[in-house]
Amino acid sequence: MLSAPDTLFIGVSTKMYMGYAQSLAWLEQLVAEVDARPALAAGRVVPFVIPSFPVLPAAARMLEGTSLVLGAQNCGWSDGPWTGEVSPSMLAELGAGLVEIGHAERRRFFAEDEAMIALKVSAAVDSGLTPLLCVGERDVGDPEAAADTVFRQIKAAVAGDWSVASQLVIAYEPVWAIGAPEPASAGYVSRVAAALRESLGQHGLARMPVVYGGSAQPGLLPQLDGVSGLFLGRFAHDATNFGRVLDEALSFCTADAPKTPSKGH
Repeated sequence: MLSAPDTLFIGVSTKMYMGYAQSLAWLEQLVAEVDARPALAAGRVVPFVIPSFPVLPAAARMLEGTSLVLGAQNCGWSDGPWTGEVSPSMLAELGAGLVEIGHAERRRFFAEDEAMIALKVSAAVDSGLTPLLCVGERDVGDPEAAADTVFRQIKAAVAGDWSVASQLVIAYEPVWAIGAPEPASAGYVSRVAAALRESLGQHGLARMPVVYGGSAQPGLLPQLDGVSGLFLGRFAHDATNFGRVLDEALSFCTADAPKTPSKGH
């Protein structure tokens, strides 16, 4: 695990929206936002950034000595003859601390099924990386039903081995909210989180990190209950918005102990 169960995770992925030079300039701005908040060094809020593969070596150098954790957008499931893939062991060697696995776009457009996702999760854990497992329902519906879908996706991703699940960070991203003008409502997300934690609690994982993604933006985190942070997209491509969300996360921390905005943790 990257940190303790009550830590808040605030992260952002660039997907394929930025070129190389633009990515480096943006990373400089992101580092400045993090450096301006020395309270992050306490580890109660963990910021992470996930740029494109070619940016990783330079990003690792830029992030050295900062609180930012470097992540990758995908990985292969092993070393070997897999043309065009990047192994988790190489990502770890490059300085990545986490890797995004199972994003809805990978599942839909690249035909990644539960079996492949499980292989990637296992390989990432074996390489010392924290899998950022992306899960979520396709359509708006009942929050309890959505939580059941998410729970089944988590179970499949760890092949039923809950000791592996304890090493994940979950990115709950309703597919219908990804790229939408607005995120899912705070009430909906909070109800999904509560029901999901109830199911995870049967395996001793009620305090598992579950961050929300899907058009997440500043102002959302204070409204959520039972959520361990935000996985931001295009809204954080403006580095100042990333800083605003970090401030919201830090506001939940006291001088005595870390906590989340959750009432259910």
